[in-house]
Amino acid sequence: MVKDAIGRKWQLGTIQVDYNLPERFDLEYVGEDNQKHRPVMIHRAPFGSMERFVAVLIEHTAGKFPLWLTPEQAVILPISEKYNDYAKKVDNLLNFYDIRSFVDDRNEKIGKKIRDNELKRIPYLLIVGEKEEASQTIAVRKQGEGDKGSMKIEEFVNLIQNEINETLKEIET
Repeated sequence: MVKDAIGRKWQLGTIQVDYNLPERFDLEYVGEDNQKHRPVMIHRAPFGSMERFVAVLIEHTAGKFPLWLTPEQAVILPISEKYNDYAKKVDNLLNFYDIRSFVDDRNEKIGKKIRDNELKRIPYLLIVGEKEEASQTIAVRKQGEGDKGSMKIEEFVNLIQNEINETLKEIET
């Protein structure tokens, strides 16, 4: 039994005896008495159904997965369409370093893009405009923490890799 974020208990792991499937598949074996016998199957599912496990995980974390687990680790937000090419260049560099990112190139104001992507629980928001393109940097915002300042792409790659490595060390101990 596992407790979710609001204290409800859910059964995840099970061990079950199954008489139905051996019958359905007409399974049999020859016993010590040289007679045919129907086997009994034992199913084990330490985490129950994958769907139930993921549902409890999403609820427990309120959708804010650890950086190593989240499907999208960063979103690049160009201030206007003039900076879409630079945003795509940043995205390609991040993907080269196995950082899962994408470009939000919607024709929306930057405030709306930030708000929408914060609601999606994307850990890092990378804002690019004229200043960032000229200096080959990105303006970094972290989910729930706000502005982290401007940095080179390589610095950001190191930041993400270090954060993931630190989390994985904690898990190992």
